Amino acid sequence: MNRWRPLRLLDLANQSLLQDEALAIAALNSLPTELFPPLFMAAARGRHSKTLKAMLQAWPFTRLPLGALMKTLQPHRDILKAALDGLDVLLAQKFRPRRWKLKVLDLQANPHTDFWNIWSGTLPTTSKGSLEELRAKRKKVDNSRMGEKQSLAPMEVLTDLCLKETNMDEFLTFLIKRVKQREGLLALCCRKLKIVAMPLQNIEKILKTVQLEYVQEVEVNCTWELSTLARFAPRLGQMVNLTGLRLSHIVMSSFVSWAAEDVEKLVSQFTSQLLSLHQLQDLYLGSVFFLEGRLDQVLRCLKTPLETLFITNCLLLESDLTYLSLCLSTSHLRHLSLSDVNLAGLSPEFLQVLLSRASATLHHLDLHGCGITDSQLTAILPALGDCSQLTTFTFCGNPVSMVVLENLLRHTLPLSKFRIGLFPVPLECYMGIQGPLHLGNLQGYLTQLRLIKQELGRPNSVLLFSDRVCSYDVIILRFCDLM
Repeated sequence: MNRWRPLRLLDLANQSLLQDEALAIAALNSLPTELFPPLFMAAARGRHSKTLKAMLQAWPFTRLPLGALMKTLQPHRDILKAALDGLDVLLAQKFRPRRWKLKVLDLQANPHTDFWNIWSGTLPTTSKGSLEELRAKRKKVDNSRMGEKQSLAPMEVLTDLCLKETNMDEFLTFLIKRVKQREGLLALCCRKLKIVAMPLQNIEKILKTVQLEYVQEVEVNCTWELSTLARFAPRLGQMVNLTGLRLSHIVMSSFVSWAAEDVEKLVSQFTSQLLSLHQLQDLYLGSVFFLEGRLDQVLRCLKTPLETLFITNCLLLESDLTYLSLCLSTSHLRHLSLSDVNLAGLSPEFLQVLLSRASATLHHLDLHGCGITDSQLTAILPALGDCSQLTTFTFCGNPVSMVVLENLLRHTLPLSKFRIGLFPVPLECYMGIQGPLHLGNLQGYLTQLRLIKQELGRPNSVLLFSDRVCSYDVIILRFCDLM
């Protein structure tokens, strides 16, 4: 049965006011601040462009989270056009109106704001950022006003950029065109920049319109030659407030016949720009194939300790790993992944040192698919057992025995914060090196795990994982036995 929800008096008042746009616009000068957001939402839903344009010119808050509103109203180009048209009128003036406080036009699709819900009444006013708090902030700002007019400063237009096509999408093309038309008056600010697939020359054109010092996260998730990364690096160096950098699929296929000094020059062009990134906390390097023998060149350019370091599917030498364990930037890691980095046959000493140095801070550790054997795992168990903050440990894809895996559980389950372990099925549970699972041995192993959990008094979850597709369903069924 459909339940009819009657309109509130506020909704009816907004509908009545918007029936005459001229009247609605004239009423803005005396409209209480509390009524601006619900009226703006009603005008946006009804596509009342003239009213939206006028409301932006009288907006009484420092930020307008338009992206969160546009996400629910498709298509949204006409809403954006009305907002930018309203800005154009103001930017053509020498002074701002007395009431207008807008400094940031926020076009992020997910800015994590409850602004519209709070002002529309769909969230209780006792929540964080409540109506009373917003009123108090408004009163404080009102009491600190100086004069009837304010000098016009550049307006920040905040958005996230995802560059994934040969040509820019319609929204981005329209936005950049307007920013160029108001150069010096509109500042295009981007916190998250993701590059999926776009020629570098197109990327350069876009970034010339972006205030790069505002960028906080960069993700390059496309196949680039090392030379392309080197050409992009000067732009990266301008992102002085960058906190997170993700690089994936940096290849060297065209440099096979190059002289070593030429390759080193390109690597240096990239690493030298890291010296400017004093806020960098999270570094992700996936399938970056110039790191072999050069990881130290990257890490020594980092000026602050990292919280997150992911090095996955990369070729590394033992000298790289030794430097990794000793450098200042890895002494306070919270998240570490060396997934799919081949450690077979290497000394476990670097892991012992690395885990010991980060034992007070490490929360998540991923050693998936590293080829670690019994002797290597046994060597690092004491250091692993000292990681007092460890909550998750991924170790699947490593060929180890049942006895050593049981020892691993005895070192990790007693940790007070430990919750989830993703471990391989031990070698004894297979019939031969390439054979299928031996279900009898597997059942015996599962029984032993339950006894260890009971003995240690820990309700932690243990997930067994098999790399062999044919046995995956069996493992998932057995997982329920260990919860």
